[in-house]
Amino acid sequence: MRVVVVDDQQLMREGLVALLDLVDDVEVAGDAGDGEEALRLVAELRPDVVLMDLRMPVMDGVEATRRIARDHPDVAVVVLTTYDDDRSVDSALLAGACGYLTKDAGRAEIAAALRSAAAGQSTFSAAVSRRLVEALSRSAPPPPVPACPDGLTVREVEVLRLVAGGLSNAEIGSALFIAETTVKTHINNAFAKLGVRNRTEAAAYARDKLL
Repeated sequence: MRVVVVDDQQLMREGLVALLDLVDDVEVAGDAGDGEEALRLVAELRPDVVLMDLRMPVMDGVEATRRIARDHPDVAVVVLTTYDDDRSVDSALLAGACGYLTKDAGRAEIAAALRSAAAGQSTFSAAVSRRLVEALSRSAPPPPVPACPDGLTVREVEVLRLVAGGLSNAEIGSALFIAETTVKTHINNAFAKLGVRNRTEAAAYARDKLL
């Protein structure tokens, strides 16, 4: 997995590079001090994932993420920042980031987020996950499905809707107040009923039929 590290603070950037060099399946392909430099590196190096700071000079991380998502959709972006306020989180996710961590994350958490991003999955810090779950609970519920399609149960429909929202199994469990193992069971049952092979196909089905 090839990674580009982007942070305007040289000490932080060098520390992240050194930290990721200790992870067996990560190769740091390059590092940048601002979003504009990051775009040049992504175009040149074609990494799997960009580890992106948000607040930087020249071009900030939100705009850089937006352009990467637009011009290089095969390159995933994981935000690593000091800030976890609603505005920062919303801006990054709307720009196309598939992960959001704060800078108190450890090496194992950062490495896991990079692996998830490379596999097309989302990862959020605990604080950000709580914000997303709270936002879901405050939002108006989606219109009810008169009759669950394709033999799905009501609970499987609820789980698939959250899969379409990009939540992990743990986050779905928190939102529905059920165990993560129960979430996995519902997902496996739904996959079998729908004949889908992965979360991407399941999310596409949910957006088309359940939202």
